[in-house]
Formats: sequence, structure tokens, C-alpha cells
Amino acid sequence: MADIKYEIKESISNISESGKGWTKELNLISWNGREPKYDLRDWAPEHEKMGKGITLSQEELKSLRDVLNKMEL
Repeated sequence: MADIKYEIKESISNISESGKGWTKELNLISWNGREPKYDLRDWAPEHEKMGKGITLSQEELKSLRDVLNKMEL
């Protein structure tokens, strides 16, 4: 598997934490030196491992926000 390089530009929020210390986080991340995007995924303590996640542009994040705001929770 190819090395994936990432740089967390901004930690926005911890959404939750598991009993094993992994956290679900929303961050602004630059992947492989590209323009930073919003990223929601699980991270091991100290960010040494990551789970599967979703990466969104600013426009996609705004669309998701609008959908969530319309939902009755």
C-alpha cells in the first residue's frame, strides 16, 4: 500500500470517543500535499492510525450542513 501523507491544518471538533481511546473528529486536512479539505473519521490516540472516513470540500460541507439543519432530530 502506498504511503499516505497528511497534515492536520485545523482540529475543528471531537465528535465522540470510544472506550479504546479512538476519537471521531472533524478536521481540516491536507492529503498528500493537496489543498486542505474537511475530513470526518476515527483516529487512534496521537493520530498514529486512522479509520475510514469521508472528505468534503467546503461546498460539500455546506450542503451537508443544510441537509442536517432541515432534519428533525
